[in-house]
Amino acid sequence: MSETAATAIPLAGSWRELPRRMAALWRRSLQFRTVVITIALSSLAIFVIGLYISFSVASNLFQSQLDQSLAAANNATVAAQRILNSSDAADRGALQSLMSSTVRTVGASSGSTSIAYFRVPTDAPVSDAPPDRGDPQLSAVITDELRERVQANPDGQFWQSVALENADGGTDPGVVVGSTLEVPRAGDYELYIGYDFADAQQTLGFMQAVGVLGAIALIVLLSAITLLVVRWVIEPIRSAATTSRRLAAGDLGVRMPSKGEDELATLAASFNGMADSLQARIRELAELSVMQQRFVSDVSHELRTPLTTIRLAGDVLYGQREDFPGPTSRTVELLHTQTERFERLLADLLEISRYDAGSVELTTEPTNLVHLAGDAIESMHELARERGSELRLVAPGGHVDAEVDPRRIRRIVRNLLGNAIEHGEGRPIVVAVDSNQSAIALSVRDYGLGMTEEESARVFDRFWRADPSRTRTIGGTGLGLAISLEDAVAHRGTLDVWSRPGSGTVFRLTLPRGDDAESVVSPLPLEPDDALASGPPPTGIIAAVDLDAVADGGAAGTSTDATGQGVRDA
Repeated sequence: MSETAATAIPLAGSWRELPRRMAALWRRSLQFRTVVITIALSSLAIFVIGLYISFSVASNLFQSQLDQSLAAANNATVAAQRILNSSDAADRGALQSLMSSTVRTVGASSGSTSIAYFRVPTDAPVSDAPPDRGDPQLSAVITDELRERVQANPDGQFWQSVALENADGGTDPGVVVGSTLEVPRAGDYELYIGYDFADAQQTLGFMQAVGVLGAIALIVLLSAITLLVVRWVIEPIRSAATTSRRLAAGDLGVRMPSKGEDELATLAASFNGMADSLQARIRELAELSVMQQRFVSDVSHELRTPLTTIRLAGDVLYGQREDFPGPTSRTVELLHTQTERFERLLADLLEISRYDAGSVELTTEPTNLVHLAGDAIESMHELARERGSELRLVAPGGHVDAEVDPRRIRRIVRNLLGNAIEHGEGRPIVVAVDSNQSAIALSVRDYGLGMTEEESARVFDRFWRADPSRTRTIGGTGLGLAISLEDAVAHRGTLDVWSRPGSGTVFRLTLPRGDDAESVVSPLPLEPDDALASGPPPTGIIAAVDLDAVADGGAAGTSTDATGQGVRDA
């Protein structure tokens, strides 16, 4: 019993899975859909045509058998009436003998053995009239309606479809033909002759069976032909799809096989021509990209030598600026500031060129992101104070070490902080660090002007500014966010942005803790809980961070103020 149940369960499961698999095959296979639709429509057409032919044949066959039966019954009735008219029987015995002879004549003339006759009821009975006589089976199927019509129309001939019992105990289709005979000195008699259509039914059944077998054979043949034609037509399409996938995967040398001169060959030739053009264009773009990368790298390297000289001379002048007159001293300070910015710009250009060339290698080591964020906040403290913004660190989690390149992650945090300070409108800036089993995340939130969706979509573009009329006030190069995005991708992480006009901006860095970067769920929400708030959060005294205080108090979920005291978050 247990073996049977164990075997039945998978079978039941497979039957339950069959509709889903068929639906998936219907969606994915053009060949399957074409064959199924062709078979369905062909079967419908064959069924309709076969049904029409079957009804037509049955109707014609029945009508032919009926005409023959009516003609035979009429001939038999005429012959019987002729015998009755020529007889001079006068007594009861002679009349009975005459009726027996008449019935034999009717049977011989009509070709039927199912015969019955009944005396028409009358108000003047004749004592010598022969009694009613007939086949019991035929008498049982004669209806009162048919008898009434025969009695009401002595000169007419009437018929009715009936089911006649056969020798096997079943029934066969047939008809009963009724007419009237005039018997001398006995009155009128109803004559009924039964005709069995079993042979016609057998012929019709044979034709229907042959038609069904022929229809099945035709459907199978059409299915095979359709399958062959569809395979012949769809194979180039399938080849085109495979070739397209390989082209999309980077195999630019793959081509479709082309044979003949028909439409499919034209398709293959056109596709191959498109692939040739695409390959040439991609090769041209690749060469142009390499040239551009090489140009940027070479220019950056070549500019380093004169920049170094300018930097040395500028440092000398900057060190003696107090000895210069006021305008000259201010000029020296501007020269020093712009030289530093030029140097950062060259460094960023070299870094971008390395990413474009795919030559960046990470130097990873276990790093505490809370310590790293605190270090970046401390380094940006003076700049934030000058702009009127206070920096806050919230670290409910993230105290575990992560395998990252600390230099690049620190650069991401500094770039995000610099962007928040520049666009934060002097309002507080919150840096949050948290972690879960799959990832560790860091977010930087400002409460500045914010951006629209269109501006947020372009925020990582190189040298792009949301407001071109505004100048960079803290010496940014315009490449910081673009480099930050490249650094995040190099760590298999993501750098997302949320922004809303009037509510500020959130940048969130999410780094996977394991090898499976696809199943990462960020522990920090991208859209903040106070997204609909009209103003910044309550102000605090947090402006700088003491790393030892973060290490001691961070595990409990703390923020840290400028004095190095751990402050529990509200």
